[in-house]
Formats: sequence, C-alpha cells, structure tokens
Amino acid sequence: MNAPPITYTMRGHCEQIQYRRNLIMKLGAYLLMICLFSVGAVFSAEYFRSASVQEPAALSASAIEAMRAASAFANISLIAQSAFVANIDTGAVLYEQNADAQMPLASLTKVPLALAASEVLPADSIITVTNDTGYNSRASQLLAGERWRAKDIVAYTLVSSSNDGALLLADVSDETIRAKFPHAPEKATVWRMNDIARALHLKSMYFLNPTGLDESATLSGSYGSARDVARLFAYAQIRSPELFTETATSSIWISSESGRVAQAVNTDVALESFSGILMGKTGLTDLAGGNLAVVFEAGDHRYAAVVLGSTEEGRFSDMKKMVAAVHAMRDE
Repeated sequence: MNAPPITYTMRGHCEQIQYRRNLIMKLGAYLLMICLFSVGAVFSAEYFRSASVQEPAALSASAIEAMRAASAFANISLIAQSAFVANIDTGAVLYEQNADAQMPLASLTKVPLALAASEVLPADSIITVTNDTGYNSRASQLLAGERWRAKDIVAYTLVSSSNDGALLLADVSDETIRAKFPHAPEKATVWRMNDIARALHLKSMYFLNPTGLDESATLSGSYGSARDVARLFAYAQIRSPELFTETATSSIWISSESGRVAQAVNTDVALESFSGILMGKTGLTDLAGGNLAVVFEAGDHRYAAVVLGSTEEGRFSDMKKMVAAVHAMRDE
C-alpha cells in the first residue's frame, strides 16, 4: 500500500500545530479577560462601597460660626458706611458691609501710636511736658513742666482720646525711634506707625499725623478699611493687651511725679453696654464722621468689631447691634 504524499502529511501537521496555537491563544485571552473583569469588579465594588459609607467631611468651627452669624446678622441695619466683625481666635468673618472701602480713621489712629511709642518708651519711664510742641492747650490736663510715667500718658491718651497726649507721645518717641531705626525720617513716630501697618499687610492703612485729626477740609490725618482696622485691633489685643486694658473702663485717674492727679473720661459713652469688652477706641472728625472699634469676649472667643463713617451717636447704636448679634449667635 502506498504511503500518502509527504506534502499532504506535512501540511496537515502544520495545520494542526497552527490550530492548537490559535486555541491556546484564544483560551489565554479568555482567561485574561476573566481575570481583568474579576479584578475590575472587585475594585469597582470596593470603590463604591467605600464611597457609599464614607461620612461627609465635618464642617470647621469657623464655617459653622459663619453660618450661625448669617442668621444672627440677617436683619442688622446700620448707619455706618462701613462695618466688619470677625472672630479673632478662629478667623471667621461674621459680618461685613463695605468692609474694604478706605475711610478716614480719626482717633482710631491713637492705637497704632500707642503701639509705636510703647516699643521705645518703657512703661515706668518719665515723660516731661514741655512748652514747645503745642500739646499743652488750655483744655489739657498735661501741664508744662510736669513729669508723668509713660504708661499713664498712653492710658490718658487712649481713654480720653487726648490729642495733646498723642502729640506728646509722638514728640518724645521720635528721637528714640530714629535711634532704633536709623533710616527713619524726622517724624519717626508716624513713620513707625506706617511701618507697623506695612508689616501687618494692612494695605489700605496709612497715617499722616499721630492724632488722626483732619489735615484739611479734604484730607484726613489717617485712612484705612474696617477690615484692616479689625486686624490692627486684633494684633494690638494679642501683642500688648496690658497697653489697652484701661480703654475698657469708663474713667481713670493718673498721678504725676509731683502727686497731682488728672482724670480721663472714656469717650466711649456706650462702653457699659458692651458685654465682655477688652479694648476699644472712638474716632470723630468732620471727614470721618463717627468711628468706633472694639475687641470683646463672647463665650470663650474674642471678637473684633468696627464701624466707620457713622454719626457721633450712631456709632454707638451700630456697635450695640453688632455686639448683641454676636452674643445672640453664641447663645444658640
């Protein structure tokens, strides 16, 4: 019997080998698809399982406080052109009205003056009142030739908003500030006040004199926004709380080296209406209108509140509303 042609046998053998290879490749592909599908199914199931049981991120304390404030301040109506309230400890902004407008500051200027002067005048150092700088006006209780402790002049100036005291502090601080900062100009105290504002990034704020009095009928002695004033007061309260303690009292008495006493009555006539007051300062000029800034406690937090461009009486009613709103929010 004749054998089949060799060419046929070889071709059939090759076809069988190719068939087996194709079968193995198909089986491998199927197995790979099954594995990938299984892995993908497991991954997807785990992902959505995790997503379905994941708790929503907790709101921050400042976010919760801001939400409560929105309700507490919802019906607030102010005379002031600009206002701002913030929690010093958390940074939460509770209320703002035209808060970034640059406004005349009037005697709020005396807070950075106190900060600048206290850097170079030790609290118990002695200041002599002289005749040659114009601060011993008829109404002044700072009489020429008298000697007072620096901390008493600072307190007297802040509490009674004394322009004579502000000029005296600036005058006696100028030389020492120039010694500390050799590049400072002649009016070194005002320069340092501006330098403090720059260091705190209070971009809206600058000072032309140490009192905040209007320079002219169209130019204020200082400018800043309600937001920046709040930041300045927060800094003052955190950095030097003892410097501003007396501003939370209705009046103080100071005593000269010779024993003569002088009284400073607080210009904040609504002071006792502000529960938890830590510090405050008024301001009033023709260009500024009525200004008021305070730092106060409510619960276990400190708050800074500012009104600018109100009226002489309206600044107090405006502030009462804002402080009351904060306390109401804290009591919820």
